[in-house]
Amino acid sequence: MVIIVVVLVGVAVDPWLIHPSVPAILMLGLQVLHCLPETKPLRGRWTLVAQAALFPWAGPPGFLAASVLLIVRGRVRWALFAAVVAAAGLMNLGDVYACANAMGNALAIGVTVYGLTRLSDLRAELRAARGELAAESVAGERERFSHDLDAALGSALSEIVDLAAQGRTQEILSLARQTAVRVRTTPAAPTEPPPTDLTPRLALPIVVAAHLEYLAVGAIAVWDASPPTLLLAAGLGSLVVIIALSVYHCLPRPPGVRPRHARWTLPVQTVLACLPLLSPGAPEPRMVGFAAGSILIIIGGRLAWPLFGAVVLSVPVVLLARSVPLGKAASLTLDTVTIALIFYGLALLTGLVHEVREARLALAAMALARERRRIARDVHDLLGYGLSAIIVKAELAERDPHRSERELADIALTARRALGDLRAIPGDDPRMSLRTELASARDVLIAAGIAVRVGASPDGLPEPVDALLATVLREAVTNVLRHSRARTCSVEVSIADGTGRLRVTNDGVPETTAEPGGQGVRNLTERVTAMGGRLTVGPRPGEEYELLVLQPVGLGGDPDRVDAVAGVQLGDDRP
Repeated sequence: MVIIVVVLVGVAVDPWLIHPSVPAILMLGLQVLHCLPETKPLRGRWTLVAQAALFPWAGPPGFLAASVLLIVRGRVRWALFAAVVAAAGLMNLGDVYACANAMGNALAIGVTVYGLTRLSDLRAELRAARGELAAESVAGERERFSHDLDAALGSALSEIVDLAAQGRTQEILSLARQTAVRVRTTPAAPTEPPPTDLTPRLALPIVVAAHLEYLAVGAIAVWDASPPTLLLAAGLGSLVVIIALSVYHCLPRPPGVRPRHARWTLPVQTVLACLPLLSPGAPEPRMVGFAAGSILIIIGGRLAWPLFGAVVLSVPVVLLARSVPLGKAASLTLDTVTIALIFYGLALLTGLVHEVREARLALAAMALARERRRIARDVHDLLGYGLSAIIVKAELAERDPHRSERELADIALTARRALGDLRAIPGDDPRMSLRTELASARDVLIAAGIAVRVGASPDGLPEPVDALLATVLREAVTNVLRHSRARTCSVEVSIADGTGRLRVTNDGVPETTAEPGGQGVRNLTERVTAMGGRLTVGPRPGEEYELLVLQPVGLGGDPDRVDAVAGVQLGDDRP
């Protein structure tokens, strides 16, 4: 991440601007190694030991403090972090300000570099695992649906099995019709994936701690200058307002959300931050860094960086105009830029982590919606047929007592089969057999008093295509039973030129009422289209209705492949 490298270079260059050393360069290199997500596997105790060995000769101490937090595990790391901060103070015992400044810098740099690195790591981890939340959410949704379906439909199907054993056809009819209505009801909305936003918990303490350090060191500097009481109060008050507004501007927010009243708080902070440059004593430019960082955070867009540059450039211009040596002016300017980029980097990475989190939640929501549609589609397509068959057979048992025993046995068998389909739905798409569905369709249609003509050879179809055509056939037969007064129905299955073909036609559908709509047809169209096929439905002359599926089977259009309607069994089966 560019922002991390820029901050590290800015922090490292400042102390040794005039006299760069090999240990300082090595210290910076090790810190870059510790902070970039791409080099995370290289972090370890040996690189930490190397940094600790360079610590007395190479600054800043905050690098070692940050590395301790990044590499050491458990609560002991905070004790070691405190030890590094204390060591920085012990190495600068010249006066109170120097000691406090060294300890404050070690603390502030340590927590901010740690925070920038952890936010960058978190963003990389979330991006790498963006599909895991979707998978976990889908698994949870499947489990929830499994319980709901069993409670809503499974108990009804089990009761139908018991009623069939007792010969209670009227109750079977009533319960099957009620359950069929439930099958056509949209399932409850999917549960919302649990929020997993760790950003505020991570960023907020770091932002507050770093600002408190600058507040403490700044207050010591103002006090140490021994200004008159009025100027002392004004200086401390301005310092508190500048730091407080900076904290307010840096608080974690979703991308694109600006702090409230920013059009007032930003100008006030900028004016107060620039006043120390013009103070009667030694100019203090570092407060400008807080205002410059706020400009990048709040303004955004193309205007932010020119404004940032203008504010930052005012620092060396004023310092040189006030006869500050060039080297010191450059060092103070770089320090100002580093402060601005530290807090801008925290806000930027917080926003990026939030964006990745939102993307993960969006993926999870899309996966949940897709899974919900699949389950609703399977419930409609797989159970609707079974319940229609149960209703037909129960009505037949009511009309013809001589066939009652046989039809009740078929009802129990169909209900058990539907129960098995129900329990398979929350998993992956349940596999069906076209041969089994053809035999079942023949039996159900005959039981309904419909003359059936079947011309089919289901052998040779790939398993996914076989299962797809079986599903389409089941729904087509359900529609014949529910939505027509059919007297005849024809089912044809063939393979030619690498394309599987399923054609179902029936009469008893007036052209004025034949509409190709309905949830079942939409479900089937989605299934067929997803596998690269084409489904058409619609009326034909003579009050007939046709459903046709053309589905590639991966045969590559072999010209030597003859029409595979071998084994065709054509004929009329009448009840």
